[in-house]
Amino acid sequence: MIYDFLLQLTGNAAISSLINSIIPLTFIIPFALFAVYLERKVSAHMQDRLGPMRVGWHGWLQSFADILKLLQKEDIVTADADKKLFNFAPVLVFAGSYAAFAAIPFSSAYIGTNLDLGLLYIVAVTSLVVAGILMAGWGSNNKYSLLGAVRSAAQIVSYEIPTTLVIVTVIVMTGTLNLHKLSTDQTSSFYNWLIFGGYAAGWHKFALIPSMFVGFLVIFISTLAEVNRTPFDIPEAESELVAGYHTEYSGMKFAMFFLAEYANMFAVSAIVATIFFGGFQSPFGYLGNTLGISWLRPIEEFFWFASKGIFFVFVQMWLRWTLPRLRVDQLMAMCWKYLIPIAVVNLIIVALIMVL
Repeated sequence: MIYDFLLQLTGNAAISSLINSIIPLTFIIPFALFAVYLERKVSAHMQDRLGPMRVGWHGWLQSFADILKLLQKEDIVTADADKKLFNFAPVLVFAGSYAAFAAIPFSSAYIGTNLDLGLLYIVAVTSLVVAGILMAGWGSNNKYSLLGAVRSAAQIVSYEIPTTLVIVTVIVMTGTLNLHKLSTDQTSSFYNWLIFGGYAAGWHKFALIPSMFVGFLVIFISTLAEVNRTPFDIPEAESELVAGYHTEYSGMKFAMFFLAEYANMFAVSAIVATIFFGGFQSPFGYLGNTLGISWLRPIEEFFWFASKGIFFVFVQMWLRWTLPRLRVDQLMAMCWKYLIPIAVVNLIIVALIMVL
């Protein structure tokens, strides 16, 4: 693990832990800049236009220009706002998103904290985002912000239920909540991935493959709703709520909400990839193993992990520019009338197959 290497390098456990905890930040910030640029280009090409082209080659410096602009903008707090809640809300939202990365394995050589209850920890800590969003809506003293915040809380809490049911299904099948163990058990061939039954870890039963595919669809749709992405972005419905819970925010406080959103997009994509698609495992084996270069394998693992995560982020962007926004009643009906019953039935089927 990188922590052991840092401990040998620094000789101080506190400093090593600090550096180890900061490492994901060096991934999240560049990823968020890249994801903003990617979203603009994806949406542009899907609508047969070019997107940003002037700032840098093909507009690749546009995201950096936006950050510079946001850093220079005036930090405005309305006179009637609850200043403590208003100022702390974006920090709490980002903290909840960032804390989830502690249990996500980027490779066999790096995971912030190798928790046996990693999946449960992620579900718990990302709930801080709900509290932060409610604080933003209430602290803004704006009816549009408050309505957006209440919508978001109802949506996120509701869709956590099918997400948790799928996680329980995975526990029944694999017997672990440890994301690192889930990745290592799926080994370096795509037919060993959980979406195909997980042959190498001894989970493989052909009857499980359709159940795992259903579980994947349920958790992907649920996590899409939890990060407020279209067609589930009614907390930010511009036509109804101006901009939702962050209407009154400007400058870097506004940027922190969007940084948290893109961090959440990658986090949920990484969780889906880790559970069902082998995590950091390569589908074709490792060049480092073939050449006998041991240090190359963790780099390859990080490449595959990041590629899978970015692919699912791209799918989220694709859906945003393809599907219309749902109404509130449609959104809640999707969760309570369809996803939760499907997840419960799927859990029962998997449990019966594992027993019988």
